[in-house]
Amino acid sequence: MQAWPVQDAKARFSEFLESCLTEGPQMVTKRGTETAVLVPVDEWRRLQAAARPSLKQLLLSDEGRTELALPARGSARRRPPTAAR
Repeated sequence: MQAWPVQDAKARFSEFLESCLTEGPQMVTKRGTETAVLVPVDEWRRLQAAARPSLKQLLLSDEGRTELALPARGSARRRPPTAAR
């Protein structure tokens, strides 16, 4: 994956986009820090389809939620009660 400083990505956007389409995802850096990635739309759609649903989507869905992996109960430790003042 090639890294592009943000000013180069802006100034040479057509080349930046073409590199994304031919070579795959392209990293954008800002002040030397990785900031964003430009990916082809087909890969973006694949990633979106593979993403887990959000809590809001789960709660609003009509499907049963029995397949959700829930943590085992009883493994949490309780704090001792504090003295009343």
